[in-house]
Amino acid sequence: MEITELLEQVLTKELQGITISNARNKELGEKIKVRPILLRGKLHFQVTFYKGNKVIHKNYEKKKLLQEIILWMQEYFKQLQAEYGQYQSTILVSKSGKMTIKTKPSAVKKPVLLTHNRKKCYILEEGKPIPFLVDLGVMTKEGKVVHAKYDKFKQINRYLEFVDDILEKLPKDRKINILDFGCGKSYLTFALYYFLRELKGYQADIIGLDLKADVIAACNNLSEKYGYQKNLKFCVGDIAGYEGVNRVDMVVTLHACDTATDYALAKAVAWGAQVILSVPCCQHELNRQIQNELLAPVLKYGLIKERMSALLTDALRAELLEEQGYEVQILEFIDMEHTPKNILIRAVKGKDSKKKPQVNKLLQELQVNPTLAKLLQRQEKMEEKTEHEKACN
Repeated sequence: MEITELLEQVLTKELQGITISNARNKELGEKIKVRPILLRGKLHFQVTFYKGNKVIHKNYEKKKLLQEIILWMQEYFKQLQAEYGQYQSTILVSKSGKMTIKTKPSAVKKPVLLTHNRKKCYILEEGKPIPFLVDLGVMTKEGKVVHAKYDKFKQINRYLEFVDDILEKLPKDRKINILDFGCGKSYLTFALYYFLRELKGYQADIIGLDLKADVIAACNNLSEKYGYQKNLKFCVGDIAGYEGVNRVDMVVTLHACDTATDYALAKAVAWGAQVILSVPCCQHELNRQIQNELLAPVLKYGLIKERMSALLTDALRAELLEEQGYEVQILEFIDMEHTPKNILIRAVKGKDSKKKPQVNKLLQELQVNPTLAKLLQRQEKMEEKTEHEKACN
């Protein structure tokens, strides 16, 4: 069977989905997904392109999409998998460009939804009461999401999606240690515990840290109520001075104010944390420091300077983490309409060693010296001193 003949059979309203992956180059993205939809009563196909941190949707009619898929497989991708009707077909493209097509009966036939906007499937299901969400006022006892808390419910699920994406980076053959700095009322801390231990079966110890003693006491009471207290604990403490653990696999810091985020990131690097999730807040430091003759006509506007400084702060944090051997993404946490603090830095420790510094020249040009850079430099000097002492002994 040729690819054109296969696609004629696949691109119908019985299509459950197509996934095109294993990119030869990433001009179109890392992955493409296709599903059927009805637009004004006529069959179309919604195509989703996954390109870096961006997700782009386009709608195609069958004839145009068929031509495009053939081109994508010839030029850009090595694999296509389609679920349609009672069958599953796979296309594999060899190095020489030869296409191999295999078709077999599908194990399960799923219902096809042709609506343009599908109902969102959340990790934490609506309609199923989750005790900590009930006590935190997000859900009713019947499992219905409280209308005024729906944004919080979406935020929690979005957060868990980010965690789900990096689960394979965390060891499952031993207990993992997680620290949540600035945990506050701990909506997300409880959600993380519930997701890892009860939904995914991970062995995990989680410590939540915050400066407010009354909030910490309330969180510990809830943890004890649910029987979580052995593995989920909350402590009063400061990010900069915390020394309660020696090894940490994952560090979470959500809305830690100004340079508190930098201290948390530096701690994570010192511990060799495999995963870092950080939502920065209130970045004032660079706004006080930044000076640049070329940018002076722009920086004279206070609001513009403030926003540029905040974005530069997070970009520099990402680059500094990359220099420490992390693979870093800057992602949109939740929609701008819900909160302006919507950037999440997700860093996963890579296999490569530390990278050559790239940002020093930029720091000089902007005349800034961010706290994270200073903390990492201090840590490197301490490591060098320790190595020197070992060598001497």
